[in-house]
Amino acid sequence: MSVLVLTLAVSAACCVGLGFVLQQNAAQQAPLSDFLSPRLLLDLMRVPRWLGGIALMAAGMGLGAVALSRGEVSLVEPLLATNLLFALTLSRRQTRQPLGRQGWTGLALLAGGVTAFIVAGRPRSGSAVTDPLRHWLIVGALVGLALLLTAYAKRSRLSWGPVLLATAAGLLYGVQDALTRVSGQRFAAGGWTELLTGWQPYAVLVLGVTGLVLVQSAFETAPLRMSLPALTAAQPLTGIACGVGFLGDRLRTDTGALVWEATGLAAIVTGIVLLGLHPAMPCGATAPSPARGLQRR
Repeated sequence: MSVLVLTLAVSAACCVGLGFVLQQNAAQQAPLSDFLSPRLLLDLMRVPRWLGGIALMAAGMGLGAVALSRGEVSLVEPLLATNLLFALTLSRRQTRQPLGRQGWTGLALLAGGVTAFIVAGRPRSGSAVTDPLRHWLIVGALVGLALLLTAYAKRSRLSWGPVLLATAAGLLYGVQDALTRVSGQRFAAGGWTELLTGWQPYAVLVLGVTGLVLVQSAFETAPLRMSLPALTAAQPLTGIACGVGFLGDRLRTDTGALVWEATGLAAIVTGIVLLGLHPAMPCGATAPSPARGLQRR
């Protein structure tokens, strides 16, 4: 594994994790009438803390894009999942909660799972699938699932809605990461002309904005501990599926390797859930009201 890719991916995770906490701090004060509306972003743009969180997230996405251009999606995505560690670090400073057994267990499972998956799978580049039908089927299935989750979340916004929205956003962000990799390859092959004549960069932009609306809607209606685990778990799993499905990423497929890869992914998801549900994560607004106003924080 390239030290540069490792550094870029972990730095991206740091920026994204810290940015998520700042965004949720601000979004939890947004009017519930903005739920799943682009107007939510316009309202949040007036909040300095949210803008700081978005700036960190944008920096993380930029670093992640460079990492994806230099390494396989199946390698970078598990590393990006460590953003939860940095989110928990900032949250602990705000809530002054000790890490405790749950935190240390979650940390060990997340770090161990990422290590096990990468060591066992040995992600490496291969020949990308050129059949456009396969691209559209995989991307369409994942985006369709995200839309289905969003539709159901709209009906249950204050119960399971935030979890479903965060999962949908994670699916979109995973697809966005894969298409970012494709866009980078097109740019490397033919410059701006090759990049801008493909549909991928425009899809990256649409997926990014849509995912942002979903994430902020999840943040405004529930504690971070409800939404962030689902978001953090769905994104790497989706990215790995795209990497193996049509980007040509190769993983070891002997029985022992597959067992360790599956164990690593299970440990990653379990660690994410334990860390995301940690008491140190901000609990958000205790009594959300449809009429609540947006406060400057």
